[in-house]
Amino acid sequence: MLIRREVPADIPAIREVHNAAFAKPEAPGEPTVEAVLVDALRACEAWLPRLSLVATGADGAILGHVVCSRASVDSAPVLGLGPLGVLPAHQRQGVGHALMHAVLAAADALDEPLVVLLGHRDYYPRFGFRPAAELGVVPPVAAWGEHFQARPLAAYTPATRGAFAYAKPFDEV
Repeated sequence: MLIRREVPADIPAIREVHNAAFAKPEAPGEPTVEAVLVDALRACEAWLPRLSLVATGADGAILGHVVCSRASVDSAPVLGLGPLGVLPAHQRQGVGHALMHAVLAAADALDEPLVVLLGHRDYYPRFGFRPAAELGVVPPVAAWGEHFQARPLAAYTPATRGAFAYAKPFDEV
């Protein structure tokens, strides 16, 4: 497996990854919210091309994708992570794990202070995520509770506190 930055030719395959990974049995073949969200993020000012990564197999086929986009805590720039998607046939084989480590390392190398996500509280703590409330980061939706998580990076300072806001497409899709 190889982790690399997304290139324009990858867009259809990335869309298929998210459509397959998040498919709803009641709506087979329909575009998923996650696939639409990635396309909307790619078209907005919050898009960070250096933090849109794909995992490819030995044959070069795209197996998974992860993206971080610009978000904020009050007025401080931070990252919102997601979606993270892996083709169903390649789930539970380390693809998502590798993508998470790669995107967090890339964000850290870019001196980003904090990565925030809404996700499973049994999965993301293995990557250093913890409830965002412990860091004083307030979710846009109070009901998200412990599913709203944050991961401080090397550039983080405890002054990064307050209300979190995702990029606009998260509210529009």
